Amino acid sequence: MTINQELIQSFKTKYQAETINHAVENAVAKVGFNQSSFNNEAVRDHTFVFSDETKRGKITDQKKSGRCWMFAALNGARVNTMEELNLETFEFSQNYTLFWDKLEKSNFFLDSIIETVEEPLNSRVVQHLLQAPVEDGGQWDMFTALLQKYGSVPKSVMPETYHSSNTYEMVAIITKRLRAFAKELRTAYQNKASKEDLKAMKEDMLYVIYNILVKALGQVPEKFSYSYRDKDGKYHRIEDITPQDFFNKYVGWDLEGKVSVINAPTEDKPFGRAFTVKYLASVAEGHPITYINAPIEVLKEAAIASIKDGKPVWFGCDVGKMSDRELGIMDKDLYEYETILAEAPQLNKAERLDYGESLLTHAMLLVGVDLDADGKPVNWKVENSWGEKSGDKGIFSMSDQWFDEYNYQVTVDKKYLDQKWLDALNQPVIELEPWDPMGSLADWN
Repeated sequence: MTINQELIQSFKTKYQAETINHAVENAVAKVGFNQSSFNNEAVRDHTFVFSDETKRGKITDQKKSGRCWMFAALNGARVNTMEELNLETFEFSQNYTLFWDKLEKSNFFLDSIIETVEEPLNSRVVQHLLQAPVEDGGQWDMFTALLQKYGSVPKSVMPETYHSSNTYEMVAIITKRLRAFAKELRTAYQNKASKEDLKAMKEDMLYVIYNILVKALGQVPEKFSYSYRDKDGKYHRIEDITPQDFFNKYVGWDLEGKVSVINAPTEDKPFGRAFTVKYLASVAEGHPITYINAPIEVLKEAAIASIKDGKPVWFGCDVGKMSDRELGIMDKDLYEYETILAEAPQLNKAERLDYGESLLTHAMLLVGVDLDADGKPVNWKVENSWGEKSGDKGIFSMSDQWFDEYNYQVTVDKKYLDQKWLDALNQPVIELEPWDPMGSLADWN
């Protein structure tokens, strides 16, 4: 069948026969699909009052960058620091971790190009590697590797720069050079250079990236001193400490004791098994990205246990679905599209993953939950990193039904997860292809 005038005329006649269409057309022209279908009843269910909450610091702002995964992780880590130093609030330098993430991603990309140098240029894996070698996004295990290797520093030690808060130009410049380096490496191999020769070439390439990063983000400290006043007004000074020692002493996380649990209810990912993703990492020697796949109730139970214990929960979700950034509401019924648009087929969570309709796009912190009389979650309190102009001064409210449909991952201490799910780590880890939806990175801004 082709589109012709007869077909178009039949569509027009059908459209005009439904008198409501004209009114909807005018509304959509004025305010768009979302506001035209906005469900005010759903808003009333979000009081921003929660029965159980963790401690948190002041709301942070990732600005025009895709560093949500860093902000969420560091916002969780700072709770320990605030307790250790008796502070009302505290903020880590996200610029510091951004510097090392970009350098490590560049190194991992070049290693991957060398590893795949025998693949044809148009192979799916090589094209995947070339697509976004140093994008801002990341995953929990990628950040764990950065913390283990480089530690962390207070924000005042390595403050924001233009390009840490506005990463687009910097990423484009680095990406252009990395693609050119990939071409050089592949050409050298075709001209009989060995893989060892290519690895030797890589060092000069990495210096080029380092040079760009220092100019864009500043020098990274090897040691630093930090002065502060605690909640009681008492002055303190921490002298001559490394970023690694600062993290270990004033955060003290057992990073090996944390685990990521995903909910990917697709046929190819059985519950109770652990998964990793090929060619997905930043620090080459870091722990591989590892997820345990489990039913959504397992994620909720672990998150509630952590929150009740005062520990915020890093989580990854599809924030762009059924949410309002200004109000800070994430609710499955927030927009009633079916009332203004033609009826559409519905996809369940597994089908949305399989058909590219949804995937993990953003990371935030669960810092509270509202439980009903039976101990079941009604709404979840979410600490975002979009500044205080979004939501209730930076806090979002997520309905439990939204958690079911659009939350894909939580990271918790292993003690909050039943052993039957931890046993997945004792079985062979299943490798997913690089383009699998569970290989997506949190980078929404």
